[in-house]
Amino acid sequence: MSGFERELEERLVRYATVDTQSDERSPSSPSTAIQLDLARMLAAELSAIGAADVQLTEYGAVLATVPATREGAPVIGLLAHVDTAPQFHAVGVKPVVHRGYNGGPIAFADAPGLTLSPESSRHLGEKIGHDIITASGTTLLGADDKAGVAVIMTLAHHLLSNPERQHGAIRIAFTPDEEIGRGVDKRLPKDLGADFAYTLDGGAVGEIEYESFSADGASVTITGVSVHPGFAKGKMVNALHLAAKIVTALPQATMTPEVTDGREGFLHLYEQRGSAAEVELNFILRDFERDGLAAKGELLRAVCAAVQAGEPRATISCEIRPQYRNMRYWLENDMAPVELARAACRAEGIEPVSAPIRGGTDGSRLTEMGVPTPNIFTGMQEIHGPLEWISVQDMACATRVCLRLTELAATSR
Repeated sequence: MSGFERELEERLVRYATVDTQSDERSPSSPSTAIQLDLARMLAAELSAIGAADVQLTEYGAVLATVPATREGAPVIGLLAHVDTAPQFHAVGVKPVVHRGYNGGPIAFADAPGLTLSPESSRHLGEKIGHDIITASGTTLLGADDKAGVAVIMTLAHHLLSNPERQHGAIRIAFTPDEEIGRGVDKRLPKDLGADFAYTLDGGAVGEIEYESFSADGASVTITGVSVHPGFAKGKMVNALHLAAKIVTALPQATMTPEVTDGREGFLHLYEQRGSAAEVELNFILRDFERDGLAAKGELLRAVCAAVQAGEPRATISCEIRPQYRNMRYWLENDMAPVELARAACRAEGIEPVSAPIRGGTDGSRLTEMGVPTPNIFTGMQEIHGPLEWISVQDMACATRVCLRLTELAATSR
């Protein structure tokens, strides 16, 4: 291995084994105490490599500084999140390194029927000769976003070990709860203290993203009339039946994640909990434009109202809450951070690509809160499931781009 690859691999494999799954039903911050296991580990490692101002905040974020070696340069923030997605198993992650990928299918030790191949993952066929990291088949890997954590830690280690490198102050933040939309505490922008920042939370090599979904969450609660089923005629109102009516009345063929792509938004039912007496439906609403997002909320409210009108004995409530907004609304007014990242890519021989993110990052909220924060690639692919994978060499590309970015920011003023 050469360059940053050995350290990146070691860090990702080590971080991935720490369970850090977040929980949107928890009211605490962070939402799960296990996220602090990795946060404390990272704080200790930052102190050990000589970072300054290391702290673990009361809201669960790890903050630190790589001190400036050039005065007058802007303060740059670099962020990644420690939590993994609640949507799939994340306990007992066993990372597997597949060395010198040969272009064929990759098997999984703990899931014999599972196969990762270029046919199922379009970027995999481009990685012949790379070292590919997956989980063992029964869990996600957690490269989202422990790859970003590994890149930032490796970069910080390199800069602190090579003080001749020219760069301004670099503020590091490792946040909890990004996967449940709670990664940016209201205190973080001030505590970060950056002129602008970048999340290391992107996919394919060259991706420099400055446009994300706008997002709302919605909870629909249906309270029926519960009686003994043997004596239910004319009395029972089954909340499960009303929930089914709401779901089937929503557009299935045009507005769900499985039938949309590109700039199309969606209305996604991701959880149903309850019984005949009471049911809770949880949705996420996504669109790239404010009007489109609002229209999806109004559609959900209208469907709930129609089902309610058909059964006045039930009670149906629909609560819609904002999550984050398209960071393009702010970044398009000042593209300097985006152009700096693009220039860093080109300086490393990588042609930058900017496509809208069909999701969001901590950068979406930070940008809205006044800290311009585009998103930079790490190489992660097939996230939130058992086929998740990443190339060690792609992570090294991300590290080199970030190194170049810090140098360009310091020397261009």
